[in-house]
Amino acid sequence: MPDSITSKLSTEYENLHIGIALYDPESGTILDANERLESLFGYATAELRELSIETYSANTYSLSEADFIDRLRTSAAGSSHQFSWRVKRADGELIWVQIQLSQTSDDDEYVLAEIRDVTEDYNTGHREELFWRILRHNLRNKANTLMGYSEFVTVNAETDELSDAAEKIESCATELGTLTESIKQIQYAVEQADSQRITRDATTAVREIIDEVTATYPSAEISLEEREQMWVTVDEGFRYALTQALENAIVHSETEAPVVTVVIGPSPNTGRVEIRIQDRNPLISETEIESIYTRNEVTNTSHGSGVGLFVMKWCIESLGGELTFERRAPRGNTVYFYLPPQESPHRSS
Repeated sequence: MPDSITSKLSTEYENLHIGIALYDPESGTILDANERLESLFGYATAELRELSIETYSANTYSLSEADFIDRLRTSAAGSSHQFSWRVKRADGELIWVQIQLSQTSDDDEYVLAEIRDVTEDYNTGHREELFWRILRHNLRNKANTLMGYSEFVTVNAETDELSDAAEKIESCATELGTLTESIKQIQYAVEQADSQRITRDATTAVREIIDEVTATYPSAEISLEEREQMWVTVDEGFRYALTQALENAIVHSETEAPVVTVVIGPSPNTGRVEIRIQDRNPLISETEIESIYTRNEVTNTSHGSGVGLFVMKWCIESLGGELTFERRAPRGNTVYFYLPPQESPHRSS
């Protein structure tokens, strides 16, 4: 630690509702802190100046003091960092915080840390994860149980009526089993895994997914038209959404060779990236479309045929986009993905 403190926080930081600390990037020492940080960590600023990072870090956390200092030093060089850290307060309580590191405007190259308590958000996330796991596990197990019993009844059925009933049970069990994959997709969209998102040429990203779907449904004819080259941010959720849209267009076709058209270009109204998926199928019911935009109580007459449309909606919205539908009488549906346009990553600065 330096013999004297040569840099202190400005007084306006005392009025903030987030913790602010000024770090020496070489030693990892806190040079100054506001009252909110003192309350958060449970130490007075004078005490914090004497503590190592290890002292107020949970020893059950995988990242080390060396990792923290390394981020301080790269931040001092101009690279901003945001990450989660588990803090051990003065009273021994463990809390989760989100830390944003940035270079100060001073010539001393100290690092400013903005520190927020995210313990409740973190705990909520874990409860949600547990919910998703239990839901997926139970659905899969119950579906397997139903299928096992339905097969037994089918084999041992003594009447056609009983055999038909067993087949219907097996069909429902199969549909129930597919819900586990849809739940997995929705879970991904809800969690919004920013770290796995990349900027790509929209046509290239879409073509790869079309190739995957075509391999699964070789009788389908899927054409792709690019009206203008555009770039979008994509992730696994994008793949889920587009795959769902293409598969819906194929499996609901009444022909042996379904025809699907995909068009990519700028939205004429907003300039957003518009990805249009067109089919020649019977119209999607208005009830099914309305069910994903309203929060009314779900009933047997309003739930639609599944959660596929919910998957598309949640995944696209997780990317900052929008999902809309057009019913083209007498036949045909168009699904629209609207996504924020991005600059090409290859564009020269």
